Amino acid sequence: MLAKITSKNQITIPKKIIEKIPNVKHFDIEFKDGVVIMKPIQFYDTNLDQIRAKIKKLGLKEDSVAEAIKWVKLKKTEPS
Repeated sequence: MLAKITSKNQITIPKKIIEKIPNVKHFDIEFKDGVVIMKPIQFYDTNLDQIRAKIKKLGLKEDSVAEAIKWVKLKKTEPS
């Protein structure tokens, strides 16, 4: 399908294409091997207060992820 670049460097995505990806408002765009690739991205609403409450309820701290990574690495090196 043909798409034209406007004087403001904007492109209209043809209706037949956009109908296949409803509710998408953002794209990750890259130029690779002479081809422009547009990948649809979905964003989700997040409630940081709910996330923080869950983290607190679980007792997670700033270094919890680092501790978990150390634990996994240690388990990998232990004989079974």
